[in-house]
Parts: sequence; C-alpha cells; structure tokens
Amino acid sequence: MIEVTAIPAFEDNYLWMIHDGEHAAVVDPGDAAPVLDWLARSGHRLTAILLTHHHGDHIGGVASLLAAHPVPVIGHRLDAQRLPPLTTAVEDGDVIRVPGFDLRFEVLATPGHTVGHICYAGAGLLFCGDTLFSAGCGRMFEGTAAQFEHSLSRLAALPAETQVFAAHEYTLGNISFAAALTPEDQTVQDALSDIRQRRAAGQRTLPSSIGWERRHNPFLRCAQPEIAEAVGLAGQGAPLVFAAVRKAKDGFRAP
Repeated sequence: MIEVTAIPAFEDNYLWMIHDGEHAAVVDPGDAAPVLDWLARSGHRLTAILLTHHHGDHIGGVASLLAAHPVPVIGHRLDAQRLPPLTTAVEDGDVIRVPGFDLRFEVLATPGHTVGHICYAGAGLLFCGDTLFSAGCGRMFEGTAAQFEHSLSRLAALPAETQVFAAHEYTLGNISFAAALTPEDQTVQDALSDIRQRRAAGQRTLPSSIGWERRHNPFLRCAQPEIAEAVGLAGQGAPLVFAAVRKAKDGFRAP
C-alpha cells in the first residue's frame, strides 16, 4: 500500500516521502537532514529522488542525499543544466515507473512558476511543486500568464478526487486572498474559517484535492465570470484574468 508522509522543512516547505513500508522516494528534497532522519527512523530504503523544478529549496539537499543513498534522480530535460545531475531526464507526457514501487506517474509540463517546471500525476496523487498551491499558485518568475493559466487548467482537468501535494503550507494566506477577492462567495468564506481553525490547532492543510481547488482556488477559476468581474475584466479571456489575479495576489497582505 502506497502512503505519503510530509516532512516539514525550512519555514513552510513540505518534502513529500512516498513509501510502501519498505521503499521510499522523495519529492523535492530541499534539505537532506530531515529526509535522512526520517529514513533512519523508519527503516525505509530510498530508491529515487523526483524533482519538479530548479529552485534551491527544492533541490538543495540532493547532493547530500546521493552521498548516502546513490539513487536515480528524475527531472525535466529542459532544466537539466540547472538541476543536480539527472539519471532520468523526462519530458511532458512521459510515464515513469518509480524505482522500487509498483507506481507510475505521468509527467506534466507546467511552465509558469519556472519554464522547466513539471508535475507528477498518478494513482490518484499529484505532486505539483510550486505550480499549484492549496487555494493559490506559485509566483510567475519565468513563464508567461498564458503558459501558467494553461498549466493550471491541465491540473484542474485531473479527476476531482486527485490528492494535491503542494510544496508549501501557504493555504491560510491563499484562502484569505480568495475570500477578499470574492467576499460574497459564502463557500470561500466558510473555507477561510475552516482553514483558520485548522492552522490555529497546528494542523497541516495538505493534501487538498483537485475538486476542492476547482471550487475555492481563484487561479483555477479565471474563466468564471465572478473572478473576471472581481479584477475588472468582465468578458476577457482567462490568461488576462489570471495575470490580473496573480498581480493582485502579489500585492495582497492578509489582515
């Protein structure tokens, strides 16, 4: 049976451990120490490292992990020069078998946060790095608004029950923005109240689900009239609306 465990790192990162009771693969190990500690305590054998993009808080622990556990490293061919040495360079649409597991993931290219960002989807799981957050998305550092909106629309098309394993605990800030953007949306207001209570109790808000994100995440709703109207772009296309929502979120400070 496949399980996923969150390993907290830095201030708000989650390093995701996929495991079956014996083998383990880690997604985006920005810090090696907590991963090595988890492996030592659990007795699992590391079999693979999966990378979504090149930012340091996602790849910073790879070298130290490889020194202790020489395993395959999987990442996007487009980003190969900015990632640790890859043993498996993948492209959009590739299907990978995770070493040591009876588990396959489809590789989804999701440019926007970075040009070479990829996500891994399979077995009802989505590891989406900094492309999709719960109730939000990553900042647009390298891609275009059209690219980013298209990337998110691909993720939104996954089955509703797909579990979303994003890389950061940003949900409270994101849902606060969503509630401010659409103050008359009671469903979003109720979600804000729920997330506040969960975070006050020290609870993790991830994984969420694609179904939950479709209803609450404004970045997945840019084709909906209420989101376009909220940013003064009624009747405009989703990429333009996305760019406006992203700009508004960049300047947002939760009360």
